[in-house]
Amino acid sequence: MRSLSPEEAELWERVAVTIRPLSRETVEAKPVDKAKRVLPTPTARPVTTKPPPTPPRRPVPIGEKTLDGSWDKKLRSGSVEPDRVLDLHGMSLDTAWSAIDRGLEQAIARGDRVVLLITGHHRRGEPPIQRGRIRAAVHDWLAASRHAGDIAAVRGAHGRHGGGGSLYLILRRQPRHL
Repeated sequence: MRSLSPEEAELWERVAVTIRPLSRETVEAKPVDKAKRVLPTPTARPVTTKPPPTPPRRPVPIGEKTLDGSWDKKLRSGSVEPDRVLDLHGMSLDTAWSAIDRGLEQAIARGDRVVLLITGHHRRGEPPIQRGRIRAAVHDWLAASRHAGDIAAVRGAHGRHGGGGSLYLILRRQPRHL
C-alpha cells in the first residue's frame, strides 16, 4: 500500500474536515502540519463542496393512481356505465393514438367522467403475430399525453364491458364555469 503524496494528503485533510461522523462522539480534525504543506500549483482547481442533488419526485404511474373505495367497488362490480366509448379495434398505432387524444379532448370538454377504452385482448404467440401492440402501449400513451393531468385513474374493465380487452379511464371532475 503506497503512502499519500503531500498534495493528496492535503486534499484528504480538507475533505476529512467536511465529514460528519455517524456516531455522536465528537471527533476533532488533526491540524495540518504547515511545514509539510505544499502550495497547490496554479493549474490545480479548488475543491468545492455542493450538496448532493435531490432526486426528482417520480410521478405516480397512471395505472397506480388511487380512487376512493366507492369508485373502485362500482368499477369492480360493473355497475358504472361509461359516458363515452373509444373502440380502437382495427386501428394502427398512429390512428389509435390520435383517436385516444381526440376522444379524451371531447370527453373532457363535455364533462364526461368514465371513458371505456376498448383496446382488444393481448394475443399470445411467437412473432410474426403483431396483435396487442395498442394494448401494450396504451398506459405509456396515457401517462405521456397532454391529458394525463385530467385522468384520475385507469382500471381494468368489468367483463360486461370487455374485461381484459378494455380499460376504464376515470377523468377528474372539471370545475364548472359560471
